[in-house]
Amino acid sequence: MRALREAATFQFVNPKACLIALTAAILFLPSRSSPGAALAATGIMMVRQARSAKSSTRMPIHLPPATRNLLLANVCVFVLQQVLDPRLVAWFYLWPPGTHFQPWQLISYGFLHEGFLHIFVNMFALFMFGTPMERYLGTGRFVVYYFVCLLTAGLTQLTVSALANSSAPTLGASGAIFGLLLAFAMYFPRQRVTLLFPPIPMPAWAFVTIYGLFELFMGVTGSEGSVAHFAHLGGMLGGAAMILIWRVKDGAPGPQR
Repeated sequence: MRALREAATFQFVNPKACLIALTAAILFLPSRSSPGAALAATGIMMVRQARSAKSSTRMPIHLPPATRNLLLANVCVFVLQQVLDPRLVAWFYLWPPGTHFQPWQLISYGFLHEGFLHIFVNMFALFMFGTPMERYLGTGRFVVYYFVCLLTAGLTQLTVSALANSSAPTLGASGAIFGLLLAFAMYFPRQRVTLLFPPIPMPAWAFVTIYGLFELFMGVTGSEGSVAHFAHLGGMLGGAAMILIWRVKDGAPGPQR
């Protein structure tokens, strides 16, 4: 337990990449007829979705059940983090093998957050992406998809930690959020998004592709060692695999044009 409390280095599944040099505006400008502004899953960049003629992608007023329950679960766990002994909470971080790893951590780490900004950014992204994607996929598939992304993000991070001989634990929901971002781009590839700064409109598929390459670059170069870039990519990889499996197996809904 002493070792848990004294661990000073964490890897947050919440990117703070060099995009912060391009924009300091953490603002949300919703589009009245789109499923809502797509917040980049990292919280570094917000995007505004252009007006869409696809009524099926409009975000409903009320939250669908899985998105609502995930939001509530994360908030409740965050409140518990503030009152419980940090040494106890640390057992639910995702620790690399050979340190304090336990199987349940592959799920529990995705409900823990380092601070208010960390959870706010991730939950806002879950609200913005989770709502339209759960409506589109259905609650059952959405839940499967979310946790597959969370698991693949965690497994990817464990692999990278083992190769790098790292003992730093990981926490945060952004691996799953990155999976939702990928799903949005795969199902609505031509949905236009506009960066707040610089105000450059682009289709969702281009935004996600650029962001994925950026995460890969940051991970390979070791930039911002406190950020689990490969976990984000692992979440996207797991999401892509699930979508492709669904399409091959039973003709899951294809992308909207």
